[in-house]
Amino acid sequence: MRTPVVMTLGMVFAPCGLLLTLTSTLTPGWRLLKGFLDQPLDLVLYQGLWDMCREQSSRERQCGQRDDLGYFAAEPVRVARGLTVTSLAVTGLGLLLATLGVRCWRDEPHFALAGLSGVVLFSAGLLSLIPVSWYNHFLADRTVLPAQPSPVTVQVGYSLVLGYLGSCLLLLGGFSLALSFAPWCAERCDSCRKAPPSSARRSSISTVYIDGPEPALTPAIKYYSDGQHRPQPDQLGAASQRKAGFPMPRPPPKAYSNPVDVLDGEKAPNSEPGGSSRSTRPCGSALPCDSDV
Repeated sequence: MRTPVVMTLGMVFAPCGLLLTLTSTLTPGWRLLKGFLDQPLDLVLYQGLWDMCREQSSRERQCGQRDDLGYFAAEPVRVARGLTVTSLAVTGLGLLLATLGVRCWRDEPHFALAGLSGVVLFSAGLLSLIPVSWYNHFLADRTVLPAQPSPVTVQVGYSLVLGYLGSCLLLLGGFSLALSFAPWCAERCDSCRKAPPSSARRSSISTVYIDGPEPALTPAIKYYSDGQHRPQPDQLGAASQRKAGFPMPRPPPKAYSNPVDVLDGEKAPNSEPGGSSRSTRPCGSALPCDSDV
Protein backbone atom coordinates (compact mmCIF):
# COMPACT_ATOMS: atom_id res chain seq x y z
CA MET A 1 0.00 0.00 0.00
CA ARG A 2 1.32 3.43 -0.91
CA THR A 3 1.85 5.91 1.89
CA PRO A 4 -1.06 8.42 1.92
CA VAL A 5 -0.30 11.96 0.81
CA VAL A 6 -1.30 13.48 4.15
CA MET A 7 1.22 11.27 5.95
CA THR A 8 3.95 12.17 3.49
CA LEU A 9 3.32 15.90 3.92
CA GLY A 10 3.31 15.53 7.69
CA MET A 11 6.59 13.65 7.67
CA VAL A 12 8.15 16.41 5.54
CA PHE A 13 6.79 19.47 7.37
CA ALA A 14 7.35 18.25 10.94
CA PRO A 15 11.15 17.69 10.76
CA CYS A 16 11.59 21.02 8.97
CA GLY A 17 9.58 22.75 11.67
CA LEU A 18 11.65 21.06 14.35
CA LEU A 19 14.90 22.25 12.74
CA LEU A 20 13.70 25.84 12.42
CA THR A 21 12.33 25.93 15.97
CA LEU A 22 15.57 24.54 17.36
CA THR A 23 17.58 27.16 15.46
CA SER A 24 15.31 29.93 16.66
CA THR A 25 15.58 28.79 20.26
CA LEU A 26 19.36 28.59 20.38
CA THR A 27 20.46 31.54 18.25
CA PRO A 28 20.77 35.05 19.83
CA GLY A 29 18.80 36.90 17.17
CA TRP A 30 15.34 37.57 18.54
CA ARG A 31 15.97 41.31 18.72
CA LEU A 32 18.74 43.60 17.50
CA LEU A 33 19.64 47.09 18.71
CA LYS A 34 21.39 49.84 16.70
CA GLY A 35 22.39 53.48 17.10
CA PHE A 36 24.25 53.57 20.43
CA LEU A 37 25.65 56.85 21.67
CA ASP A 38 29.44 57.13 21.91
CA GLN A 39 29.73 53.87 19.98
CA PRO A 40 30.66 53.08 16.37
CA LEU A 41 27.79 53.50 13.91
CA ASP A 42 28.10 49.90 12.69
CA LEU A 43 27.77 48.40 16.15
CA VAL A 44 24.84 45.95 16.48
CA LEU A 45 23.69 44.19 19.65
CA TYR A 46 21.86 40.87 19.15
CA GLN A 47 19.60 39.65 21.93
CA GLY A 48 18.25 36.12 22.21
CA LEU A 49 16.75 33.86 24.84
CA TRP A 50 20.04 32.60 26.23
CA ASP A 51 22.78 34.99 25.14
CA MET A 52 23.58 38.47 23.81
CA CYS A 53 26.19 39.11 21.15
CA ARG A 54 27.94 42.26 19.99
CA GLU A 55 28.93 42.55 16.36
CA GLN A 56 30.91 45.17 14.45
CA SER A 57 31.96 45.20 10.84
CA SER A 58 35.63 45.60 11.68
CA ARG A 59 35.60 42.93 14.40
CA GLU A 60 34.29 39.45 14.96
CA ARG A 61 31.11 38.77 16.85
CA GLN A 62 31.56 38.76 20.59
CA CYS A 63 28.97 36.82 22.62
CA GLY A 64 28.46 36.55 26.35
CA GLN A 65 27.78 40.27 26.85
CA ARG A 66 26.66 41.48 30.28
CA ASP A 67 22.98 42.11 30.90
CA ASP A 68 23.04 45.50 32.61
CA LEU A 69 19.35 46.31 32.06
CA GLY A 70 17.83 43.00 33.22
CA TYR A 71 16.79 41.77 29.79
CA PHE A 72 16.91 38.05 30.69
CA ALA A 73 14.73 38.66 33.74
CA ALA A 74 11.85 40.00 31.60
CA GLU A 75 8.70 37.92 31.66
CA PRO A 76 8.40 37.35 27.87
CA VAL A 77 11.97 36.03 27.79
CA ARG A 78 11.46 33.61 30.70
CA VAL A 79 8.14 32.33 29.32
CA ALA A 80 9.66 31.92 25.86
CA ARG A 81 12.46 29.80 27.30
CA GLY A 82 10.11 27.38 28.94
CA LEU A 83 7.63 27.10 26.08
CA THR A 84 10.21 26.68 23.34
CA VAL A 85 12.03 23.91 25.22
CA THR A 86 8.69 22.21 25.87
CA SER A 87 7.80 22.56 22.20
CA LEU A 88 11.03 20.87 21.17
CA ALA A 89 10.42 17.94 23.52
CA VAL A 90 6.82 17.51 22.35
CA THR A 91 7.96 17.70 18.73
CA GLY A 92 10.43 14.89 19.30
CA LEU A 93 7.70 12.76 20.84
CA GLY A 94 5.36 13.52 17.95
CA LEU A 95 7.98 12.52 15.38
CA LEU A 96 8.58 9.25 17.21
CA LEU A 97 4.87 8.44 17.15
CA ALA A 98 4.64 9.50 13.51
CA THR A 99 7.50 7.18 12.56
CA LEU A 100 5.80 4.24 14.25
CA GLY A 101 2.40 5.16 12.82
CA VAL A 102 3.33 5.80 9.20
CA ARG A 103 5.58 2.73 9.02
CA CYS A 104 6.89 3.27 5.51
CA TRP A 105 8.72 -0.06 5.71
CA ARG A 106 5.43 -1.98 5.99
CA ASP A 107 2.47 -2.39 3.68
CA GLU A 108 -0.26 -1.10 6.00
CA PRO A 109 0.21 2.05 8.15
CA HIS A 110 -1.22 2.44 11.64
CA PHE A 111 -3.77 5.20 11.06
CA ALA A 112 -4.72 5.72 14.71
CA LEU A 113 -1.12 6.14 15.84
CA ALA A 114 -0.35 8.46 12.92
CA GLY A 115 -3.38 10.60 13.78
CA LEU A 116 -2.29 10.77 17.41
CA SER A 117 1.17 11.94 16.35
CA GLY A 118 -0.50 14.69 14.30
CA VAL A 119 -2.33 15.94 17.40
CA VAL A 120 0.95 15.96 19.36
CA LEU A 121 2.80 17.85 16.61
CA PHE A 122 -0.01 20.38 16.30
CA SER A 123 0.25 21.01 20.04
CA ALA A 124 4.00 21.47 19.68
CA GLY A 125 3.39 24.08 16.98
CA LEU A 126 1.07 26.00 19.29
CA LEU A 127 3.63 25.84 22.11
CA SER A 128 6.20 27.35 19.77
CA LEU A 129 3.90 29.97 18.25
CA ILE A 130 2.71 31.43 21.57
CA PRO A 131 6.11 32.68 22.86
CA VAL A 132 7.13 33.96 19.43
CA SER A 133 3.94 35.98 19.08
CA TRP A 134 4.12 37.27 22.63
CA TYR A 135 7.74 38.36 22.26
CA ASN A 136 6.95 40.11 18.98
CA HIS A 137 4.04 41.93 20.63
CA PHE A 138 6.36 43.53 23.26
CA LEU A 139 9.33 43.88 20.93
CA ALA A 140 9.47 47.71 20.98
CA ASP A 141 8.12 48.12 24.50
CA ARG A 142 11.20 49.15 26.50
CA THR A 143 9.38 48.79 29.81
CA VAL A 144 8.63 45.09 29.24
CA LEU A 145 11.78 44.23 27.27
CA PRO A 146 14.45 46.58 28.62
CA ALA A 147 16.61 48.45 26.10
CA GLN A 148 18.65 51.65 25.93
CA PRO A 149 16.62 54.81 25.33
CA SER A 150 16.44 56.67 22.05
CA PRO A 151 18.24 57.13 19.67
CA VAL A 152 18.75 53.36 19.97
CA THR A 153 16.43 51.59 17.51
CA VAL A 154 14.85 48.18 18.00
CA GLN A 155 14.36 45.77 15.08
CA VAL A 156 13.16 42.23 14.55
CA GLY A 157 15.88 39.60 14.50
CA TYR A 158 16.22 36.60 12.25
CA SER A 159 15.57 34.13 15.06
CA LEU A 160 12.06 35.48 15.51
CA VAL A 161 11.33 34.94 11.81
CA LEU A 162 12.66 31.39 12.00
CA GLY A 163 10.45 30.77 15.03
CA TYR A 164 7.37 31.86 13.08
CA LEU A 165 8.25 29.62 10.14
CA GLY A 166 8.99 26.63 12.35
CA SER A 167 5.71 27.02 14.22
CA CYS A 168 3.71 27.20 10.99
CA LEU A 169 5.40 24.08 9.61
CA LEU A 170 4.69 22.17 12.79
CA LEU A 171 1.04 23.20 12.62
CA LEU A 172 0.77 22.12 9.00
CA GLY A 173 2.55 18.83 9.60
CA GLY A 174 0.45 18.05 12.65
CA PHE A 175 -2.77 18.85 10.81
CA SER A 176 -1.79 16.65 7.87
CA LEU A 177 -1.01 13.69 10.12
CA ALA A 178 -4.18 14.25 12.14
CA LEU A 179 -6.18 13.62 8.95
CA SER A 180 -5.11 9.98 9.29
CA PHE A 181 -7.93 9.60 11.79
CA ALA A 182 -10.42 9.67 8.89
CA PRO A 183 -9.74 6.14 7.48
CA TRP A 184 -9.40 4.78 11.02
CA CYS A 185 -12.81 6.16 12.00
CA ALA A 186 -14.37 4.83 8.80
CA GLU A 187 -12.93 1.36 9.49
CA ARG A 188 -14.24 1.44 13.05
CA CYS A 189 -17.71 2.45 11.91
CA ASP A 190 -17.84 -0.36 9.34
CA SER A 191 -16.77 -2.93 11.91
CA CYS A 192 -19.41 -1.70 14.36
CA ARG A 193 -22.12 -2.03 11.70
CA LYS A 194 -21.08 -5.56 10.76
CA ALA A 195 -20.58 -6.81 14.33
CA PRO A 196 -23.48 -8.96 15.71
CA PRO A 197 -25.35 -7.62 18.72
CA SER A 198 -23.77 -8.61 22.03
CA SER A 199 -27.09 -9.61 23.64
CA ALA A 200 -30.63 -10.29 22.55
CA ARG A 201 -32.89 -7.31 22.45
CA ARG A 202 -35.14 -7.01 25.42
CA SER A 203 -38.83 -7.10 24.79
CA SER A 204 -40.87 -4.02 25.40
CA ILE A 205 -42.87 -3.73 28.58
CA SER A 206 -46.03 -3.30 26.53
CA THR A 207 -45.48 -6.63 24.75
CA VAL A 208 -47.60 -9.42 26.24
CA TYR A 209 -47.30 -13.03 25.16
CA ILE A 210 -50.35 -15.31 25.75
CA ASP A 211 -49.89 -19.05 25.54
CA GLY A 212 -53.11 -20.87 24.71
CA PRO A 213 -54.76 -23.14 22.15
CA GLU A 214 -55.31 -21.80 18.73
CA PRO A 215 -59.00 -21.01 18.18
CA ALA A 216 -60.71 -23.35 15.80
CA LEU A 217 -61.97 -21.63 12.70
CA THR A 218 -64.75 -22.84 10.50
CA PRO A 219 -63.69 -24.23 7.13
CA ALA A 220 -65.54 -21.43 5.40
CA ILE A 221 -63.22 -18.93 7.04
CA LYS A 222 -60.07 -20.95 7.48
CA TYR A 223 -59.76 -22.14 3.90
CA TYR A 224 -61.01 -19.07 2.07
CA SER A 225 -58.51 -16.50 0.72
CA ASP A 226 -57.86 -14.45 -2.39
CA GLY A 227 -61.52 -14.57 -3.33
CA GLN A 228 -61.74 -18.36 -3.71
CA HIS A 229 -61.95 -21.45 -1.59
CA ARG A 230 -58.80 -23.39 -0.82
CA PRO A 231 -58.76 -27.17 -0.32
CA GLN A 232 -58.22 -28.45 3.17
CA PRO A 233 -54.79 -29.87 4.12
CA ASP A 234 -55.98 -33.46 3.98
CA GLN A 235 -57.24 -32.86 0.43
CA LEU A 236 -53.95 -31.44 -0.81
CA GLY A 237 -51.72 -33.72 -2.78
CA ALA A 238 -48.63 -33.28 -4.85
CA ALA A 239 -50.17 -30.13 -6.30
CA SER A 240 -50.01 -28.46 -2.89
CA GLN A 241 -46.36 -27.58 -3.35
CA ARG A 242 -45.90 -23.93 -3.94
CA LYS A 243 -44.46 -22.90 -7.24
CA ALA A 244 -41.95 -20.17 -7.71
CA GLY A 245 -43.10 -16.87 -9.10
CA PHE A 246 -46.50 -15.29 -8.87
CA PRO A 247 -49.85 -16.44 -10.32
CA MET A 248 -50.63 -15.20 -13.77
CA PRO A 249 -54.17 -13.99 -14.43
CA ARG A 250 -56.24 -16.37 -16.51
CA PRO A 251 -58.09 -14.91 -19.48
CA PRO A 252 -61.87 -15.36 -19.49
CA PRO A 253 -63.19 -18.08 -21.83
CA LYS A 254 -64.14 -16.92 -25.29
CA ALA A 255 -66.89 -18.25 -27.56
CA TYR A 256 -65.68 -19.89 -30.78
CA SER A 257 -67.61 -19.55 -34.03
CA ASN A 258 -66.72 -21.35 -37.23
CA PRO A 259 -66.99 -19.02 -40.22
CA VAL A 260 -67.47 -21.99 -42.58
CA ASP A 261 -70.95 -23.38 -42.83
CA VAL A 262 -70.65 -27.10 -42.08
CA LEU A 263 -73.94 -27.80 -43.87
CA ASP A 264 -72.70 -26.20 -47.02
CA GLY A 265 -72.63 -28.80 -49.83
CA GLU A 266 -75.03 -31.21 -48.22
CA LYS A 267 -78.31 -31.13 -50.11
CA ALA A 268 -81.43 -33.18 -50.16
CA PRO A 269 -81.34 -36.45 -52.11
CA ASN A 270 -81.81 -35.98 -55.90
CA SER A 271 -85.02 -37.44 -57.39
CA GLU A 272 -84.95 -39.08 -60.86
CA PRO A 273 -87.91 -39.75 -63.14
CA GLY A 274 -88.47 -43.47 -62.64
CA GLY A 275 -89.07 -43.21 -59.02
CA SER A 276 -85.46 -44.11 -58.24
CA SER A 277 -83.32 -41.92 -56.22
CA ARG A 278 -79.56 -41.61 -55.90
CA SER A 279 -77.58 -39.86 -53.31
CA THR A 280 -74.67 -37.78 -54.23
CA ARG A 281 -71.47 -38.78 -52.42
CA PRO A 282 -68.23 -36.96 -52.49
CA CYS A 283 -65.42 -38.34 -54.54
CA GLY A 284 -62.62 -40.01 -52.76
CA SER A 285 -64.80 -42.18 -50.54
CA ALA A 286 -65.09 -45.91 -50.57
CA LEU A 287 -68.37 -45.74 -52.50
CA PRO A 288 -68.41 -44.87 -56.21
CA CYS A 289 -68.93 -41.29 -57.22
CA ASP A 290 -71.73 -40.04 -59.51
CA SER A 291 -69.28 -39.78 -62.35
CA ASP A 292 -68.49 -43.45 -62.12
CA VAL A 293 -72.09 -44.61 -62.55
